[in-house]
Amino acid sequence: MNRRTTVLRRLGRALTACALAAVASLVGVTVTSSAAQADGCYNWGRTLSSGMSGEDVRQLQIRVSGYPGYGARIAIDGAFGPATRSAVIRFQQAYGLSADGVAGPQTFNQLYALQDDDCTPVNFTYAEWNRCNGDWSGGAVSASSARFNALVSMWKLQAMRKALGSVPLYISSGFRSYSCNSAVGGASNSRHLFGDGVDLTGSPSFCRLAQQARNHGFSNILGPGYPGHNDHTHLGNSPSQSWSAPSCGI
Repeated sequence: MNRRTTVLRRLGRALTACALAAVASLVGVTVTSSAAQADGCYNWGRTLSSGMSGEDVRQLQIRVSGYPGYGARIAIDGAFGPATRSAVIRFQQAYGLSADGVAGPQTFNQLYALQDDDCTPVNFTYAEWNRCNGDWSGGAVSASSARFNALVSMWKLQAMRKALGSVPLYISSGFRSYSCNSAVGGASNSRHLFGDGVDLTGSPSFCRLAQQARNHGFSNILGPGYPGHNDHTHLGNSPSQSWSAPSCGI
C-alpha cells in the first residue's frame, strides 16, 4: 500500500472517531478508547506488562526503542523487563497517555497511528534509508538483518523527531553495501554497512541533533569536531558506546 493510500486510511479512521464522538456528545455519553485499531503492519492481541514475553513484546520493543533514557538502550528480546517498562512510560508521556508502563489499547492505537503498513514509522521510509541498492545486500550483515537494523533505527529517529518538536529530519545517507561505502570514502567499519547507520543534514543544527540523540538509544554518535563530521551528524547502533562531537560538548 502506498503512502497516499495509507494517509487516506488514517484519515478515514480519524473521521470515524470524530463521528462517534459527535454522536456521543448528542446523547450525553463518554466514548473511551477500549479496543485497539488494527492495521496492515502488526496487530497486538493482548495487553502487555512487566514479566510477559513473546513476539508481541518484541514488536513493542522495536517501536519504543527510542525511549530508553539518556545513554541507555533496551534489548529487543521479547522479554518485558524494567527497561522496556521505562521505555513504554516515556513513550506514553511523550504522547500524553496514561503513563503506567502497561501497553494496552491506548498505547497500541498510538503506535498504529505512527506506523505505515510496512511497519516503518510514518516519517521515514526504507527507500530514503537505502539509496545504495534495492535488496539490502552486500553489507556487513545479511540483507534481512540490515533491513531490520534500519527499521529499529527509524523508530529511534521517530522518537527523536517527536522530542525535537516534530520537526523534519533529513537523511543524507543510510544503508551502504561495501561498494557504496567505498565509493563515498566511508570508514571500513562504518555502521552504514550494518544498516543502522544514518547521516543527518539540514536543520536542526548538527549539534542539536547529536545532543538529542543521546536520549534515544543511539550508541554511535559522531558530529561537529569529529574528523569528517562537521557537515553532518552520524548516528548508529554500535555494540559499545562511541560518542564524539567535541564542538558540541560530546
